[in-house]
Amino acid sequence: MFVPGSGCRRPFTYPFLSFTYLIRPLRPGKVQTDIEYVSAYLTFVRLNALAMKHAYALCTLGLLGLAASASAQTLTNNGATLTVGSGATLYVSGGFENKSGSTLLNNGTLQVTGDVTNAGTVDAAGTGTLSLTGTTNQALNTAGASFANITVDKATAGSNEVTVPTDVTVTGQLLLTNGVVRTAQAAKVVLGTSATLTGETAGRYVKGNLQMQRTGVSGNTLVTFPDGTRLAPNSNNLGTITLTRTAGLNIPDVSYGTNNNGNKGIDRIWRFVADGTQPSASRPVTITLGWVSDDDNGNTNLTQSRVWRRATVPLTGPWVTQQTPVDASSRSISSPADELGYFSVSNIANPLPVELLSFTAERRGTDGLLRWATAQEKDNARFEVEVSTDGQQFRRLGTVAGQGTSTTRHDYEYLDARLARYGAPLLYYRLRQVDTNGKETLSPVRTLSVEAGSFAAQALPNPFGGDGLKVTVRTAEAGPATLSLHDAVGRVLISQQSELPVGGATLSLQEAGKLSIGVYFLTVRQGKQQATLKVVRE
Repeated sequence: MFVPGSGCRRPFTYPFLSFTYLIRPLRPGKVQTDIEYVSAYLTFVRLNALAMKHAYALCTLGLLGLAASASAQTLTNNGATLTVGSGATLYVSGGFENKSGSTLLNNGTLQVTGDVTNAGTVDAAGTGTLSLTGTTNQALNTAGASFANITVDKATAGSNEVTVPTDVTVTGQLLLTNGVVRTAQAAKVVLGTSATLTGETAGRYVKGNLQMQRTGVSGNTLVTFPDGTRLAPNSNNLGTITLTRTAGLNIPDVSYGTNNNGNKGIDRIWRFVADGTQPSASRPVTITLGWVSDDDNGNTNLTQSRVWRRATVPLTGPWVTQQTPVDASSRSISSPADELGYFSVSNIANPLPVELLSFTAERRGTDGLLRWATAQEKDNARFEVEVSTDGQQFRRLGTVAGQGTSTTRHDYEYLDARLARYGAPLLYYRLRQVDTNGKETLSPVRTLSVEAGSFAAQALPNPFGGDGLKVTVRTAEAGPATLSLHDAVGRVLISQQSELPVGGATLSLQEAGKLSIGVYFLTVRQGKQQATLKVVRE
């Protein structure tokens, strides 16, 4: 046993339990301990207020009861490798700090009652668990480190939290026994593709951002995410789907949707992003969303609820309802979705802003057919249909009367006859919605090819980032092609020419990575053939 002040190190061994450590004096009332390995044979080690430095000559001791009276509050690993063996539990009554240049090898259980801070290396095997059991708020600041398993077992459900200021990844299980995990607005808890989430219910769940992922999503196999969110792909080859759930932050247009009248949805928004084929009106996916009562956000009557979608990035523009009202009293609701993006839920007493359910332009022989639908209308006098041959100068084609004020769905259409009269290969359409008081609102722009093309184009990735995007073009003819990217009002932002061989090619549009976040339209034109795609910069 080490005698304070003597500078002496001696082995002290229990016949059946042992691990290696060094203990020496720090100052009166403090203890500094160096631990290199907690043995698999040692089932429980209690550390009260320890600071760990580089290992020196090591002694062997089977119990750390000597440290029980220390008054410091953090176990600090400063440049050493701390190993918690399989089957062992290292209990820290206070905080744990893994400094830069230090390594934590956790194959057992590291149980901490204070803050956890990491700037070093964390290597957690599939059996390794970080257990957070403090009676007050704890911070989990891991600088993006991964843990196999994290258990949150706080003193009182909902009343104290584990705050997450930086990203943390869980590859095995996130177990919520008691208490709330709350991320900062810019941070997230990331669950690996094989990770599970257990124990979420009212008073104990992940507030803030929770990111989950599923790979190989295709066919008709129902996909269930760790939080219970489900998606039926409906034969779409969606590829990898990343789902980010933002909940419980009580921040408008971050964790809940709102409109100009102050109505608001539940305090939970889901964002779906797929890197494969996107759903469409002819082949929508079905999503099932669920939430806890903590996130009702004032929506007390859930018997008339709807799912809403918002496609734009960042969260601006209208929310579009996906369905007629249904009973979601169980706090679970399913809805078809012909596009992915942001989704939320509100009841009929708190509608989110609605511009259009849909707006499409398609060829009908030599004519163009425009169709649109509204979920509800208020003081809607009329729609003015407008057309342009360059995406900049629009003129009015005709007028369709609105329904005034209505809470039910209405479908509209307008036929633009003899498209060849424009003498242009591409037409741009938009709607000007006019209220009874004269207020006007413009719809998104839709394009229509006058000449039917025999080729196809696909943009990947979509959404795209700072690296730009690639466009795969399939064509039966060799020849020059023009790629043009324009914004929602038809202004051409990027134009690029490329030579296409027979069969097609994949073209890079790197300049697109410099664009601002938002929705754009990409037109690929080869001779009289063309295709127009909607792409999203995130």
